[in-house]
Amino acid sequence: MAFPVFFVSHGAPSVALEEDDYTRALREWARVRPKPRAIVILSAHGEAQGPVRVNSALRPSLIYDFYGFPPALYQLSYPAPGAPDLAHEVADALEAEGLEPVLDSLRGWDHGVWVPLRLLYPRADVPVIELSLPVPRTPDLLLGLGRLLAPLRRRGVLLVGSGGIVHNLHRVRMGDAAAAPEEWAVSFDSWIRDRLAALDIDALREYETHAPHAELAVPTTEHFDPVFFVLGAREGGDRVETVYEGFRFGPLSMRTFALVSK
Repeated sequence: MAFPVFFVSHGAPSVALEEDDYTRALREWARVRPKPRAIVILSAHGEAQGPVRVNSALRPSLIYDFYGFPPALYQLSYPAPGAPDLAHEVADALEAEGLEPVLDSLRGWDHGVWVPLRLLYPRADVPVIELSLPVPRTPDLLLGLGRLLAPLRRRGVLLVGSGGIVHNLHRVRMGDAAAAPEEWAVSFDSWIRDRLAALDIDALREYETHAPHAELAVPTTEHFDPVFFVLGAREGGDRVETVYEGFRFGPLSMRTFALVSK
């Protein structure tokens, strides 16, 4: 049976210090399933010009790519190992399809990687590879990237996209995590929820012109785009499993879902 594919809305970095219904939902999802043999993750904060970069470091450092948060956040660690052998295998698979990947042994893991993985696998005992989010890119490029790596699911590898469904930092109310979301955010999030449930890939590819309030919900695409990586790795028998739905700081959607075999 194929391992699931996972999309996580990683929210603010401070979730790493919190205990709430979102953090419990992520921990519980991982707790009741077999531990993956490795994780391949594509993060909204891993944008890089040119071809896909595949992190091949054995012990990647952490990048604290945020500011203005409690000092305790900058003291957190996540000492999971890298997976150089698997990184080379992934790069070979991409190269065979003409994507000209680059192995990167220098860059560390951004918070779109280590913050959600600390919640999912707090023992830091699962090897991790980060893929860059290429610039420029299209939904079709990311769908194809997920499709190329989908066979890893049959070998116990968890493919993860880390980003956010609604991510407009100009509209968040950072002083109030429990602030009610605005109607436009709920409307967009609900439209995406329904299209995901139907695995309507064609509609999702055209969300910028079809979804309500897309210009507000996705003012820049880097947080939404990992959805396409996840959807590209789907198999015919998959269904969408909602792991968490809800909002933080007003319009920040924390919708998190998995593709699981029926």
